[in-house]
Amino acid sequence: MQKDTTKHPCFNKETAGSCGRVHLPVAPKCNIQCNYCNRKYDCVNESRPGVTSSVLKPFQAAEYMDAVLEKEPRITVAGIAGPGDPFANPEETLETMRMLNKKHPHLIFCLSSNGMGILPYLDELKEIGVSHVTITISAVDPAIGAKIYSWVKDGKVVYRGEKGAKVLLERQLAAIKGLKERGITVKVNSIVIPGINDHHIPEVSKVCAKLGADIQNMIPLKPTENTKFAELPEPGHDIIGPLRKEAGKVIEQMTHCRRCRADAVGLLGDDKSIALCGTLKSCSELKPIDVKGPRPYVAVASREGMLINQHLGEAQEFHIWAEDGKDGFKLVEKRPAPKAGCGPQRWADLAATLCDCRAVLAAAMGETPQEKLAENGIEPHVVGGFIEDALQTVYSGGNMNIHKGRRGSIADACCTGTGTKCG
Repeated sequence: MQKDTTKHPCFNKETAGSCGRVHLPVAPKCNIQCNYCNRKYDCVNESRPGVTSSVLKPFQAAEYMDAVLEKEPRITVAGIAGPGDPFANPEETLETMRMLNKKHPHLIFCLSSNGMGILPYLDELKEIGVSHVTITISAVDPAIGAKIYSWVKDGKVVYRGEKGAKVLLERQLAAIKGLKERGITVKVNSIVIPGINDHHIPEVSKVCAKLGADIQNMIPLKPTENTKFAELPEPGHDIIGPLRKEAGKVIEQMTHCRRCRADAVGLLGDDKSIALCGTLKSCSELKPIDVKGPRPYVAVASREGMLINQHLGEAQEFHIWAEDGKDGFKLVEKRPAPKAGCGPQRWADLAATLCDCRAVLAAAMGETPQEKLAENGIEPHVVGGFIEDALQTVYSGGNMNIHKGRRGSIADACCTGTGTKCG
């Protein structure tokens, strides 16, 4: 559906008094460490980015969104701004946006990121309907960036110093370019840090404007306890004002920022974060809704059908087992696994494929698929050993921990090549 994108209060000052936003805190992990950031939870009286009183799972965020709209119908924007980075938590971020797109397609969807991990998801953001993205860029010189960031994480590789700042900058600039190519409105947040980058901010403005960024928001450093910049002064209007005036020659300037929390909700000038703190906490404690209907089966990731010896993500099919008389079990069928390479949607598809299973047994599985399966009422178990031993425990309601780390020996069965060191 066609959305009125002028109703984003952060990008359009004229609507700030009539249109509100909600930040959904579904992204706790971060892939960089800024020297001004301390992501502390349970601090309802402190207003700054990176702070939230609770963290939500996607299904909880959808319930919270319903409650927020009921209590504050002036909300026009649903955004994710942490408390970490949306693309250090891409599965949670994208799943939340998909849910909102189905339930509340009239809302404007917005994300705020450091830009480090966003590039693989640009097409999906466009498809979901994200229309506004903020990228935080405080330096376009790696020598200055090295003073701002302690480290940058790219997958499992951690970079420090100028190398880390250079990698981050390359991703950020590519993000602006890619977002604009897809017709997405881009805001650049620049943290003004006295003695570190205040002299450099106009260059940030020029570089970002050249790439097509629509608006820039200069945010004065908020000195925060237990950070490297805790003792630096907070820059006042005497510093910010001239910087905005100079940068305004090349890019529009935002002048009404409230340095919002990761769980901010309400109008910019009438924030309801404290009033809705209890609602947020209640939603964070919601349990997954169990899917109605019988669940007679157990799915197993197995190479040969005797041992639990395959990683969930590597399984091309699942062995579906059921009880067969007293203390007996039978293989019912083999079901194809969802196609690999389709991102977080793969685990939603897997949960749908195994909707009649009470449990999934695999030798290993990631945190995200475990959460997705559990949310859909399917118990995920990382176990090993013989399938029938584990099935006995599942169906009897026993302790599955006894099967963790088991490596079954099938030497007597004359089997080789299973990867279990059985011969």
